[in-house]
Amino acid sequence: MSRSAPGWLDPLLSRLGDARAEDFTRLRTPESGGRESAVLVLLGEEPGVGPDVLILQRAAVLRNHAGEPAFPGGAADPEDADAPATALREANEEVGLDPTSVTVLAELPKLWIPVSDFVVTPVLGWWHTPHPVHPREPAEVAHVVRLPVTELVDPENRLRVRHPSGWIGPAFSARGMLVWGFTAGVLATLLELGGWARPWPRDRVVDLPPRGASPAPSAGTDAVDETPVR
Repeated sequence: MSRSAPGWLDPLLSRLGDARAEDFTRLRTPESGGRESAVLVLLGEEPGVGPDVLILQRAAVLRNHAGEPAFPGGAADPEDADAPATALREANEEVGLDPTSVTVLAELPKLWIPVSDFVVTPVLGWWHTPHPVHPREPAEVAHVVRLPVTELVDPENRLRVRHPSGWIGPAFSARGMLVWGFTAGVLATLLELGGWARPWPRDRVVDLPPRGASPAPSAGTDAVDETPVR
């Protein structure tokens, strides 16, 4: 059963109607081509913790985006009715998310990831009935964690990373996980639109660490493991 989103989401939802792809990325989404896909930007809330977002870390052995943090999601299947159907199906396959525990709130503009040629529709969801989740296929998903918004906007946990290609983009370092790339770009924009972002030192730039490096730059001491996330 779906439920209305809480009031703290109102500022974000009111501004998403005017959001453009350019608000999330400098890359222009091609008018045609690219593989249609969708990701689930799942916002929940824990008592005593506050709002959070579900993030997974992809397994280091994958062909595309190995070892990277990500929202649950993936390529569309012919049977998927729309982007939300793709995002919810993938989240179920990856971390065991019950689709009925989520209320779909909005679809964000389509965004292009050139390295894999995915054209991605981020789907914003409200996790009205949270439940334990965990990696269902360790060969695909290494970890899954709920990252509190208060930790993501903490200036001590924000930085920029420099990719070996020379690209520099936003990043978050929390609970032993370094969130960067496409996922961090979407998160950074949503935090701004929702009115949650706080000033942080934009001159804090670090080289992207080798895959599997631990802890993440500026990370705290909380380790991420494969126990179910509640």
